[in-house]
Amino acid sequence: MNATSARVAAPVMEVFASVQGEGLYAGELQSFVRLRGCPMRCVWCDTPGSWTVPADRQARVAAPTGTGRHATWATPFQVTCWLGEVEPGESRSVSITGGEPLLWPEFLLAIRGMLGERRMHLETAGGHPETLARVRDAFQHISLDLKLPRDLEPPVELAGPFDGSAPTRERAPRDSEEWAVARRRSLELVVGRDACAKVVVAGGRQPAEFEPLLEDVARIAPDVPVFVQPASPVAGTLAPTLDAIVEVAERARDLDLAVRILPQVHRALCAP
Repeated sequence: MNATSARVAAPVMEVFASVQGEGLYAGELQSFVRLRGCPMRCVWCDTPGSWTVPADRQARVAAPTGTGRHATWATPFQVTCWLGEVEPGESRSVSITGGEPLLWPEFLLAIRGMLGERRMHLETAGGHPETLARVRDAFQHISLDLKLPRDLEPPVELAGPFDGSAPTRERAPRDSEEWAVARRRSLELVVGRDACAKVVVAGGRQPAEFEPLLEDVARIAPDVPVFVQPASPVAGTLAPTLDAIVEVAERARDLDLAVRILPQVHRALCAP
């Protein structure tokens, strides 16, 4: 552990081992590091508890021998140790999720050095493309959540003080035009890489609304597979109809994209 890694910290919500439930690696046994902090306010978000960094909250470390509670601000070395605690067998690939992990680029770069040859996966909304450009080489897989403008309430920038590293200075998109710019830049950054795009379809959405997102993938990153994900009916979110889901997938096929319909596998398995 070098001096830089020892000084870097990020707010951790939980560390646990489970089954990847979304995207290209659905069904794979993985370990997860969920970071706190997210300026986005997706109306169908299933982890709103990760939006803020409360001073009184702790990190949950779900080991086979029991769940531990620790200070939420943790260094890459501490998180690497927790990963060893939560895994019931051999080491797994590690998915960094949130929240929005791109808020903490220094942590992402530092933990890469701690994980050795392990694959590290990133789950991100792609709303911070300049930060993504800084950290993308640290990851062996990047999953982009492409969001409808109507599914996003105005962003709320993270409030301090921060006990560890300060979040990225890159501001989250604030309107549909800024989101389009960020989405396209993030798609450019994953061209030729192991990546996927997820499109969440909630109830009441019209398939035509997804055309701009799908067209951007087809134009910029046509080899990136698209996963159409029905929104889970949590926190008042309505599930979409099967007809709506299928039509979104058909529109992706019409653009010659590789597309799959995939509900959240971990929810079907009652896994975390």
